[in-house]
Amino acid sequence: MMLARAIHFDESDMNIFHSPARTGEWCISGGFEFSNWGEGDLTGKARQAFANGWLGCETFGRVSVVAVTQVEPAEIETLVSALSQHFVDLYGAPSLEAARGVAHGEVMQMVDICDGQAPNTLFLVSRELTEAGVKESYRIVEPQDAGIEQFAIHGSLDDEHQH
Repeated sequence: MMLARAIHFDESDMNIFHSPARTGEWCISGGFEFSNWGEGDLTGKARQAFANGWLGCETFGRVSVVAVTQVEPAEIETLVSALSQHFVDLYGAPSLEAARGVAHGEVMQMVDICDGQAPNTLFLVSRELTEAGVKESYRIVEPQDAGIEQFAIHGSLDDEHQH
């Protein structure tokens, strides 16, 4: 089974999100956080979290890019439990048991997104507010396409390109 972990290529997430996710923590879409949002909520760092943020399941912070990797069933159970507690603490779910089904559904949605993807495949999320609610879409960056040249400016060591 595959799931996604937070990955950082630079420090930008530390500046654009109120609460950045920790590198390496398991992530889900977390779009549920925005289900009651309107245009008035979409300002500053909150807008960035809405537009492009995955939700970390340990810190409940946001991250721009996640990488697909293998997850063990025991880790899935831990994530469901943590998310259930989050629903009780932050959203007022009446009990852990009541929250468990929704939490399991959120984690399994992310498993479905990652299903069939090669390890180290990168995902980016984008959301927009429509009249029908929040529209979420995903962009995939294949592992072989995710070379360092996409994330860093570097010079050439090849003499034939020098004049």
